[in-house]
Amino acid sequence: MPLAVDIRKTLASAGHRFTLDISFAATEQRVVLFGPSGAGKSLTLQAIAGLLRPDEGSIVLNGAALFDSARGIDLKPQQRKVAYLFQDYALFPHLNVRQNIGFGLQPGWLNPRARFDHPDVDYWVNALDLQSVARNHPAQLSGGQKQRVALARALVARPQLLLLDEPFSALDYALRERMRRELSDLQARLDIPMLLITHDPDDVAAFGDQVVQVGDGRVRPNQPFAGYARSSA
Repeated sequence: MPLAVDIRKTLASAGHRFTLDISFAATEQRVVLFGPSGAGKSLTLQAIAGLLRPDEGSIVLNGAALFDSARGIDLKPQQRKVAYLFQDYALFPHLNVRQNIGFGLQPGWLNPRARFDHPDVDYWVNALDLQSVARNHPAQLSGGQKQRVALARALVARPQLLLLDEPFSALDYALRERMRRELSDLQARLDIPMLLITHDPDDVAAFGDQVVQVGDGRVRPNQPFAGYARSSA
């Protein structure tokens, strides 16, 4: 995954000032940003996705600039071909599973029809074993089903990069283990690059082909952490 991130962003609110100063090059298909809450991991993901504009720097994916302050480049999120899986999945409660998956395939902001049909939606419903709940709404789904729907919605647009924000934190232990295996198998089958952020060493063990440790808004130098040893970026 040729991804190069070199950005700065200062945020201030209620007398608190936080500076994000992140620089790393991701070369593996599975990269983990690892660090405690408040380290700047989510801000980094938001910047890559185009949801947060850095003050300066650059973000380059597969040789194309997504953001470059020096050249005045700042692609809109929908132009970046990057999929973002939010921590709470951000499913639309008034749409059923098929509508949620197909939302990104619709022009504009119109909701897909209740019986929305599209071959790409069919593919992901089948690929992620969602046939039995395809007409259900999010309130009727289990935690694992919600995650699979969110993944399908992220992948249906055929992104160049999948960003995952603490994807297992809302699940119980047994479901976390199962979803890690399912996501690992899916990523290997699709061979889609992924950048995952977490504070859980078990996620690093499962997905950290390359590990970038983050703390206080900066990339930390090489240092092992408890329960796991792998070189950092």
